[in-house]
Amino acid sequence: MLKNDQEEEVGKHEHNKKCDHEHHPDMPPVTNVPEGAIYTCPMHPEVQQSTPGDCPKCGMALEPMMPSLEEEENPELTDFRRRFWWTLPLTIVVAVLAMAGHQLFPNGLPNQSWIELVIGTPVVLWAGWLFFQRWAKSILHRSPNMWTLIGTGVSAAYGYSVVATIAPEIFPETFMEHGRIGVYFEAAAVIISLTLLGQILELKARSQTSVAIKSLLGLAPKTARRINDGESEEDVPLTHVHIGDRLRVRPGEKIPVDGIVLEGESAVDESMLTGEPIPVMKRPGDKIIGATINSSGSLIMRSEKVGSQTMLSQIVQMVAQAQRSRAPMQRLADVVAGYFVVVVVGIAILTLLCWGFFGPEPRWVFGFVNAVAVLIIACPCALGLATPMSIMAATGRAATQGVLFRDAAAIEGMRKIDILIVDKTGTLTEGKPAFDRVVAAPGFSEQQVLQIAASIDQGSEHPLAHAIVAEAHKRGIKLDKPDSFESSSGIGVRGEVSGQQIILGNTVLMDTENVGWHMLANEAETLRKEGASVMYLAADKQLIGLVAVSDPVKETTVEALETLKQAGIKVVMATGDGLTTAKSVAARLGIDEVHGEVKPQDKLSLVERFQAQGKVVAMAGDGINDAPALAKADVGIAMGTGTDVAINSAHLTLVKGDLRAIARARGISVDTVRNMRQNLGFAFIYNALGIPLAAGLLYPFTGQLLSPMIAAIAMSMSSVSVITNALRLRGTSR
Repeated sequence: MLKNDQEEEVGKHEHNKKCDHEHHPDMPPVTNVPEGAIYTCPMHPEVQQSTPGDCPKCGMALEPMMPSLEEEENPELTDFRRRFWWTLPLTIVVAVLAMAGHQLFPNGLPNQSWIELVIGTPVVLWAGWLFFQRWAKSILHRSPNMWTLIGTGVSAAYGYSVVATIAPEIFPETFMEHGRIGVYFEAAAVIISLTLLGQILELKARSQTSVAIKSLLGLAPKTARRINDGESEEDVPLTHVHIGDRLRVRPGEKIPVDGIVLEGESAVDESMLTGEPIPVMKRPGDKIIGATINSSGSLIMRSEKVGSQTMLSQIVQMVAQAQRSRAPMQRLADVVAGYFVVVVVGIAILTLLCWGFFGPEPRWVFGFVNAVAVLIIACPCALGLATPMSIMAATGRAATQGVLFRDAAAIEGMRKIDILIVDKTGTLTEGKPAFDRVVAAPGFSEQQVLQIAASIDQGSEHPLAHAIVAEAHKRGIKLDKPDSFESSSGIGVRGEVSGQQIILGNTVLMDTENVGWHMLANEAETLRKEGASVMYLAADKQLIGLVAVSDPVKETTVEALETLKQAGIKVVMATGDGLTTAKSVAARLGIDEVHGEVKPQDKLSLVERFQAQGKVVAMAGDGINDAPALAKADVGIAMGTGTDVAINSAHLTLVKGDLRAIARARGISVDTVRNMRQNLGFAFIYNALGIPLAAGLLYPFTGQLLSPMIAAIAMSMSSVSVITNALRLRGTSR
């Protein structure tokens, strides 16, 4: 639903809450509904509203899109539990009378049918009232679902029994059992009780899928210790922390918000967000993430992101979004479910007629019982829950390992990748380049070159630019403010400084601007062979020097690439750096295919070329220049340490920017798809076997029929088993 639609729904919040209670007067009033909360269906995420209720498509209870730590128990679960326990004794009594009454009372119990009617009616009409409401809605909305089958089956059994009790004379003698017309109040009552029990178990199991989000929400500290202007300190609620505040984090405390270290050194445990168990040493200038744990020393930090801007909040939002997405594998189940209920009703009618005309006596009784059993056992709920439950469990598990999937399609697609295209800076390397050296052209000094390069780079967010500017500040060089600035993603920057047109970038940019760069080509090539990134600097289209920056390879990169190769994935490097630099880094990492000095459109073309060869392509990057390729790739992988543009363009994000998480993501993808197939296979096989059994096809061979009560047990357990199987994903590790 679009944002303005959500706002409109939220605006009707109180009115809808009142109306919902009027439609369900027996249900406890909804309390503690978070302001602005949106509720959705786990099977149909496109259904959204501002209050709890039932899905108009499938009748399932809606649940909050964003769980909260303060929310109370699902009111529907409370109501179902109350109805189940209050009517269970009545169900037991009516079942005992119906199944063993002739043994308990050898001479017959006078007016037994009337006694069963009196005992069974509260179970059917009060305990099952919400089911009948859903049944009526499914017919009114022309959206047949599980409640269509349950409501039709129970209505048929109860309605037939009421007529047989009130007017037994209209039935033929073949309907007589133990001296009276056979009635099925016990079947109707037991089906209602078992369906209630199944719903209770299902709702409790479904609530476990939000445990991952709740555990993430629980990571955030409640307060922060703020340092005021007078150097006094006070503990304030986290909601009172603003951008720019100075905060003290003592040993053992959680870091309150995202920010940067101003003073102190300490090892910070980031395992709850990144999945990495080894604490990371943080020093002044290093960024720190809210909700991680300060292990040893005391830190003073400056807050940079608060509220919904923090990484923890963004992770929670991404996990919730992914959990509500639809898996491509679900499309087949959706198509089948669309026709399933209508087909089942047809099979039930056919069962009744075949037994009635061709079965043994009492053939119409057999036909009626079998038709009801078909309706009850054929519940499509397990089919609809097969993949959503797997997705919800898998995304929660992935988030605790530093992997954030945007949607279910990314989970499915990750296991299929053949080619992984990686950027160099910030992906294979630390993304924290260190200044190497300056080479000045004849007639210029190194200080002049560095001063001009740093001045123009003040407007760039690229890590290489940060290293150049930092070196100029370190040397005490005064920088000029650029009068204009333009970034040419992947190849360099242009702008005006002190009346001069400045160009800083690679040879592609120099050639584009007709700047001769060959006089320093040998020096540049020597630096590139050492693994440095080289940028030429020109003023008014005259080459005045070059700047070299080195970016060390991440310690985890070699291990990650080896793991990916063992999984059969070919790794290709594509970088805006010079080809010599790229080849130098690639040689150290064992990467065979390298593309240097590529523009954003070149990375996009590379993705398209591999896709045209029938390959499934993943692209891993962290910069603005990677965004087009990330969006085009079958699976775009953004480094969580990179730019927001890259993260928003990608299909999954690695919180720590560690390539080893790609292998973890692929493992999660394999496990999840296997789990979804198990669930779908179980649901299909269950219905393929259950319906013929309920129809009585084995009666000629075994002489046994499937009771509607047994069908109700099987129907409830099928949904619970699918959810239970999906929850296994939470404990799987690779």
